[in-house]
Amino acid sequence: MLPGFSLYKKQKNEYNKFDTASGAYRGRKSINGEKRGITVFKIVKKRELNPTVTEMVIEAPLIAKKAKAGQFIIVRAGADSARIPLTIAHYDREAGTVAIIFQVVGGGTMELNALNEGDCVHDFVGPLGKATEIEGLKNVCVVGGGVGCAIALPVAQALKAQGTHVTGIVGFRNKDLVILEDEFRACCDELIIMSDDGSYGRQGVVTVPLEEKIKAGANFDEVIAIGPLVMMKFVVKTTKPYNIKTVVSMNPIMVDGTGMCGGCRLTVGGKTKFACVDGPDFDGFEVDFDEAMKRGTMYREAEAKDREEECNLLKKEVE
Repeated sequence: MLPGFSLYKKQKNEYNKFDTASGAYRGRKSINGEKRGITVFKIVKKRELNPTVTEMVIEAPLIAKKAKAGQFIIVRAGADSARIPLTIAHYDREAGTVAIIFQVVGGGTMELNALNEGDCVHDFVGPLGKATEIEGLKNVCVVGGGVGCAIALPVAQALKAQGTHVTGIVGFRNKDLVILEDEFRACCDELIIMSDDGSYGRQGVVTVPLEEKIKAGANFDEVIAIGPLVMMKFVVKTTKPYNIKTVVSMNPIMVDGTGMCGGCRLTVGGKTKFACVDGPDFDGFEVDFDEAMKRGTMYREAEAKDREEECNLLKKEVE
């Protein structure tokens, strides 16, 4: 899932440091003013996957215990921060950790990216949504685009773990933006990397090798596509003439993540569905992609303003 629009307000650093003496977030208090011992979501690892994409591993044992591929969490960096829905990229039940991968695109993700190992996120809620249905699949093509590959990876890993033959097709704008290549190679029987400019792998879009595989008789049980809306739309256009079931992971604007606000509504099969509780996975043949793309641009100006405000706040902190 990708972050929707919300406004960043103030004072993030006071809420993000772990107070080792009290076992709580510094600055968080109960109604009577006493510090309270609460669950701490500590960042145990942080790494840059490319100049705009970051991976964080969060200490969250209860979420790790129940998480499944395809589900998501909602994170807030600070008390007044944006609520950011992000698909679970990886989980380790024994270590009690959950990994998230996000692209720094707006104020909320800029604020989250400003945190470092040892800091704590204010809220980390999940697992939410329905897990990707993979039981019984024998031969699957997983198609990922850009940062959507972070969502596609755990699905490919889960498929491989159950013995499914996995063909991976991943696409990026250029070599510098390639992420998770080693991880994909470890769980795919075959991996095809595409780049728009030809600087890495094959030049072109992901639908080209997908159709080549189909025409060559790959006989996929299912195609799972995760990435930009326009990419998923054309993956569906590629598979539909061959009647190959195609599942897409939708990432609309989201607020509460529990089905109450309706912000993540989509039209699927002529009916209104909520990505947070009915998805995020849907039958690609039934999704109204044009409507989804139109709704996804509604807050573009507000998001740009939010990003500018966050940049100004970060500059003041540096000064």
